[in-house]
Amino acid sequence: MRRMTAEEVVREFEAARKAGDIHAHFQPQYNHATGRMIGAEALMRWKHPILGLQYPDVFIGPLEDSGLIRDADLTLFEFICKFLRKRLDAAAAVVPVSFNVSHVDIFHGDYVADLEEIRARYGVPAELLRAELTETSSMSGLDLIQKVMEHFHAAGYLVEMDDFGSGYSSLNVLKDLPFDIIKLDMNFLKGDLSGRGGTIINAMVQMAKWLSTPTIAEGVETIEQADYMKSIGCTYVQGYLYARPMEPEAFAELLDTCGLEPTKPAMEFVDTLNVNRFWNPDSLETLIFSNYVGAAAIFSYEKGDVEILRVNEKYLAEVGMNLSEVETLKTIVWSGFSDSERERYVLHVERAIATDDEETFETWRTVTSDCCGEDRICIRTTLRVI
Repeated sequence: MRRMTAEEVVREFEAARKAGDIHAHFQPQYNHATGRMIGAEALMRWKHPILGLQYPDVFIGPLEDSGLIRDADLTLFEFICKFLRKRLDAAAAVVPVSFNVSHVDIFHGDYVADLEEIRARYGVPAELLRAELTETSSMSGLDLIQKVMEHFHAAGYLVEMDDFGSGYSSLNVLKDLPFDIIKLDMNFLKGDLSGRGGTIINAMVQMAKWLSTPTIAEGVETIEQADYMKSIGCTYVQGYLYARPMEPEAFAELLDTCGLEPTKPAMEFVDTLNVNRFWNPDSLETLIFSNYVGAAAIFSYEKGDVEILRVNEKYLAEVGMNLSEVETLKTIVWSGFSDSERERYVLHVERAIATDDEETFETWRTVTSDCCGEDRICIRTTLRVI
């Protein structure tokens, strides 16, 4: 299949727009913790009658250079509204859809008003539409972007920062602009997850948490990437792991099923981990365990006896009563349990072993340390056999 030339893109654009050849493919976004769809991004495609499907790297540049990108973006936005209106009229399931705003669009002071005219014509609620601005759009000037964001917020849209971390002004943009959602550039996690990229993206997720801003990891291609993001608190993912961008008809079929049950079974990170690598300090398993969002421990069990083998920092902070890791590992676990609570714990451990499934339960125990004395605490535990 031949790619269109820049001259062909400019020359044939208006005819393609009128013929409906400019349309959207939808890429779903999922909560990796549950397997359920939480939204989608609309990606522009050009269905050429002779040359076949053309992708953005072919036509976006020429459309921006020629000033036609504004008409292309408005055409795509109308396509999205038509799609959502059809679903709403059929009382079918819908999710919020994100659309891209070109840096060229930002220079048109009436751009949001043009979008609003289209949205009003189709009667689509603003909460079903999310504007994506790229970090590089900040090159247009923070004041200008802030004004555009104010217009979007006033109309009821959420605004996403796309490709956060891909440019050089990430922190400055994050500080000055009130984005509702941050989409993380997963190029940081290409290759070795235990390298500097993993550390940096962990810091990004933590910053977003402090700002009470949800994050979506974009470009997730492997289960290891998704599990790592989940372990550091970013459960929303978009990428080839779950679904490639798809035709509207295929996306509609997916929506028709996802409201009834998860479109893909929830994938627990322990299912993909190699227990033999837990003891390698440089392994992915160690990285995920150390950065897991909650208190985590690895223990061995045999015939009613439990021995703690490893704990993460959050375990020491939340459960350890200021005990060091060495002191915690030397602790006789059952010394803090009453007989009935011990029996309850053992029951769930053996059930998890028998079913090879997750067990969640609560038990009371007494924790003692030299510096803090004695405390009785209730712990909600989730067990998986590794």
